Order: sequence, then C-alpha cells, then structure tokens
Amino acid sequence: MTVITCIEDLRILAKKRVPRMFYDYADTGSWTESTYRANAEDFQRLKLRQRVAVNIDQRSVRTRMIGQDVAMPVALAPIGLAGMQHADGEILAARAAEKFGVPFTLSTMSICSIEDVAAHTTAPFWFQLYVMRDRDFIERLIDRAKAAKCSALMLTLDLQILGQRHKDLKNGLSAPPKPTLANLLNLATKPRWGLGMLGTQRRQFGNIVGHVKGVENMSSLSAWTSQQFDPCLDWNDVEWIKKRWGGKLILKGVMDAEDARLAADSGADALIVSNHGGRQLDGAPSSISALPAIVAAAGSRIEVWVDGGIYTGQDVFKALALGARGTLIGRAFLYGLGALGEAGVTKCLELMRNELDLTMAFCGFTDIEKVDRSVLLNPPQ
Repeated sequence: MTVITCIEDLRILAKKRVPRMFYDYADTGSWTESTYRANAEDFQRLKLRQRVAVNIDQRSVRTRMIGQDVAMPVALAPIGLAGMQHADGEILAARAAEKFGVPFTLSTMSICSIEDVAAHTTAPFWFQLYVMRDRDFIERLIDRAKAAKCSALMLTLDLQILGQRHKDLKNGLSAPPKPTLANLLNLATKPRWGLGMLGTQRRQFGNIVGHVKGVENMSSLSAWTSQQFDPCLDWNDVEWIKKRWGGKLILKGVMDAEDARLAADSGADALIVSNHGGRQLDGAPSSISALPAIVAAAGSRIEVWVDGGIYTGQDVFKALALGARGTLIGRAFLYGLGALGEAGVTKCLELMRNELDLTMAFCGFTDIEKVDRSVLLNPPQ
C-alpha cells in the first residue's frame, strides 16, 4: 500500500489509473505551458519568516468565504469532465467536500448533472456558469441551479473562446473516449477505471444532453458546444445574470486591476484571480503574481480569492499573506479523485489542512484570519 504524504503522491497514482486523454486534460496548459508552470513556480519564490517562542497552542484555520463557514479557506474549483477522472466523479468530490466542510463547485461542463449532485448531497454547493449563445438554455440552467438550492453562482469570464491545448488535440479528447486504436490500447491498461465506468450511466455532459433541443448524444453535443461559447460576453451580461440569479455571485477569471475595479462595481460578492490554470492565455502572468495589484484595486468592496498553482496548504498560506480571502484548488483534488475516488479527495483536503496548520504555527500565528504580508521575507512590491 502506497503511503500518501503529499499531493504529488496522488498525482503519480492518478496518472497510473486514469486514461491518458483525461489525465492530460487535467494536467496540461495551453501552447508552451509557460503560464501553467509559472502558476506553481511563483509560489516557490515566496519565502516565509519562521518565528519561535510564540504560544501556538490554540490554532484555527476556520474562516468564512462569502459569509459561509468553511473548515479552511479552500474551495473545490469547477472542473469540466471531472466525472471522467473517476466514475461519478463530481458526486464523489461533492460528498468529500461536504463531509470536510469546504465548498464544492459544479462545472457547467460536468458529467454528473446539477440534479445528480443535489440528490447525493445535503449541503448546498456552488454552480459554475459558462455563458452560451443560447440564452434560453442559460436561463434554464440558472433556474435549475436555483431549484437545486445552490448557494452561489460562479460566472467564468475568461472562456469566451477556447485556448489551444496541444495534448487534447493529439489525444482526440472526447467523452466518452473516441475508439481509436491508441485510445483503446490505453484504456486496456486502466481496468479499475473501466470497471467503474461500466457501473455508471453517467458518461456524457449531464447538464446539457437532454436539456438542449437537438442535443441527445455526444456527436450532436460536440457540434453544439463548438459553436456555443459566446465571444460577445460583456459586463451587461454580468448584470443580467446577477439579476436573473438573485443570489451570491462570484466572478472567475480576473487577471487585471482594471477588471478587478469593474468586478467590484458590478456588485458581485467575490472575484477569483485566475488564468484558468494556464489553459487559456499562455504568456499571462501567474495568478499569485497578479494577486497583489488586484487586491489593491478591489479594496474592501469585494472578496478577492485566487486559484492556479495551489498544491499545498503552504501555497494557501502564501496566498492569504498577499491579501486573498480564500483560494480554490482544481488539479490537486482532481489527482485525489483519479487516484482513489472520494477517499482521494478527502486525503487531498486533509493534507492541505495539515500543511496550512503547520505553516501557520511555524510562522507564529494561531488565527488564519490574521495572516498578512508580515509573514513573508520577500513580499512583492
């Protein structure tokens, strides 16, 4: 039995168990992947001040994100195709998050539907919305999220067009997998995954198939989605969606101080500093390097969170030091899901909480809400 001590252990196990096209989908960036790499590397450049002889007996990493109590300032980010990393993946991840006490976000492009996840959980989850040209579908999707009692809507702003990801093109990514010889040979080496998929009916985009006129199977779905991401999305659409939704609104994909001011002006409850995990504009800065300027621009009018390159609790700590009120993890929990299913997601969260608690203690803090730039030896200007 492999002893799991860090997220990297989960990644290695996931790579062994998940079919190549779906592992590569999760673990890839666009073009040269320079932004994808920078997301993690720039966290490593931040150095911490270790303090001693401070009473660190009573510590807490509990806090709140948009008014919601959380076991630590970490939420599970929306991941398309998570149900192809492991059978019923979104349901399993949502259950793990609920038991642990952190928010789970379901993607528009999930395999398990909004209704599926709601039926298998008791705590409200968040729903992530992509804006499509088909506004009637978007209205119905928002209404379905309301009916499922989702407690926040996360609107992704940085996918009006799709970045080019070379590995996805070479692998012929699809759900279910295209029966090419290369893919069939690779699937033959993943028996655990295959057995899991045989045991579930959830193998297509559950929020879309059967909910859009003319989209009843994967071939018609492919044609629909390729034409649907809306390049016309602007701040007027954000206002329209905010009114239609009527609840907590989170804006994902902000990487510029001017956009942060516009996000705060919109009346949204939180924004996420995010470059889509390095999967959209290659050559953009890392999320953590963009964070300080966005925190300064947004002020106290909107909660600022960050995602991208967060693989340890220490990364979470550094993000808080630079002014983030919360963080989101994507690949980290996806590795756990692909490796061990629900237990793997739980393991990921346990590892991150332990790393966050230990880092806070070594830096002489007992309350996660009081962490600031003073913990950094080399804070960015």
